Amino acid sequence: MDSLTQIVLGAACGELVLGKKIGNKALLFGAIAGTIPDLDVFIGKLFYQNEIQAMVFHRGFMHSIMFAILGAILFGWITFRLYDTQKRKHTTTLKNWISLFFWSIFTHPILDCFTPYGTQLFAPFSDYRVALNTISVVDPFYTLPFLICVIGVLFFKRTNNRRTKWLKTGIIISSIYLTFTVANKIYIDTVFKTSFDKAQIFVNRFSAQPTIFNNILWYAVGETEDAYHLAFYSLFDKKNTTDKIITIPKSGSRLDTKDVNLQKLIWFSNGYYSISKNTSSNTYKYTDLRYPMLDTENLETSVFNFTLVRKNNTWDILPFAGNPPKNEDFVKFVSRFWGI
Repeated sequence: MDSLTQIVLGAACGELVLGKKIGNKALLFGAIAGTIPDLDVFIGKLFYQNEIQAMVFHRGFMHSIMFAILGAILFGWITFRLYDTQKRKHTTTLKNWISLFFWSIFTHPILDCFTPYGTQLFAPFSDYRVALNTISVVDPFYTLPFLICVIGVLFFKRTNNRRTKWLKTGIIISSIYLTFTVANKIYIDTVFKTSFDKAQIFVNRFSAQPTIFNNILWYAVGETEDAYHLAFYSLFDKKNTTDKIITIPKSGSRLDTKDVNLQKLIWFSNGYYSISKNTSSNTYKYTDLRYPMLDTENLETSVFNFTLVRKNNTWDILPFAGNPPKNEDFVKFVSRFWGI
């Protein structure tokens, strides 16, 4: 999920492990530890000159269970050696710090698993991305109550039991909401399956996810032999199915997709993609169909697309080319949120 959410979750883990011993500093160290996995965004750019390879590196090994274990030992040991000096001598243990870093790092990819982006939880042994698709990568209904409760912890001394009550309240509220998103996802999947069947579109597979900032308006892409089918459904819709389904033929481009980097990009999209030739240049537009459009009836308003270019005898992408939202597209998005 977004950086703020991971900072809050990491801070909560830090407080649970060391709050009673070092007070608010536990929140700080937990927040720092909770952001470590996302440093792979910058590390990937250092290791790879190809943008596709750098992007695939994100939510890879540094978001795995193995990294949580190794990183906890390394960062825990370093922090303990730096912290356990002078007046702070023997106030904490090495085990405390390893535990703080483990839970702060480990919970980061676990939460990411609930998002559509997913994470390679079992790297380096498997590149399978766990993506439960229950919550948006940015969802204020999860983050804000949790954040308020974590901020509340700051106003009490480390020995005050109210610290624990504030923290537990934040964890309980966020966990209840996350559980709701899972139940909601199960219901939404039945809605889209029924909608595709009703339209006599017999998909081989489909993927459904919430749209950005909410768990009310959902989007699905279904795949048949020769096309992809896109649909939206809001919990405020009057019917329990959706009738508006956009069909995207698979034969839109003759681009050879055997290139190793294109294969990585297709893997990243879980096979849901569209490629079209840009008429103004010798480039192609690659749209990741897993992610929705702002105008729910216009694929051109997709906010997750890339420009494919040929570099060094292989394919690469220009920096993220998501179109900035137009006011009219945003208005249509909000209108669809409130149902039809």
